[in-house]
Amino acid sequence: MTSWSLRLAQRRDVGELLVLEEAQFPEPWTRGMLLDEILNTKTRRYTVAVENKKIVGYLGVMFVIDELHVNTLGTLPGQEGRGIASSLMDDAWQDASARGIKRATLEVATSNARAQRFYYRYGFKPVGVRKNYYERTGQDALVLWADLPVALTAAES
Repeated sequence: MTSWSLRLAQRRDVGELLVLEEAQFPEPWTRGMLLDEILNTKTRRYTVAVENKKIVGYLGVMFVIDELHVNTLGTLPGQEGRGIASSLMDDAWQDASARGIKRATLEVATSNARAQRFYYRYGFKPVGVRKNYYERTGQDALVLWADLPVALTAAES
């Protein structure tokens, strides 16, 4: 049983998300970027995992027509391997499926083998490389795509 709960991110979460971003990524998003993403609920969905009133992980996705784009996924340092990212991704998959989303895509650093293994478990496959995708590090990004399982209607399940 998990000891965290999931909820949609709110404006008040930006400070904690900034800390998480800075701890996880060499090119963290800014306060303004995170706030814009969280408040744009028509095409974005940001979910946080909360444990003991503290955000221990989050996932941000964007909807483009019938596709889901994973913008960001992170867990608090020291919380990796507990299933937090999986519960966030499972939740996003269910939401996307209910919206009729058929495919998902994302970019991941070519050096981030752990994240790649995680995404491969969700059916993502590499389809290309974006050279020098990350400005600060000059690192390349793998472009990954996955087909989402089709949601069953209540009558089918």
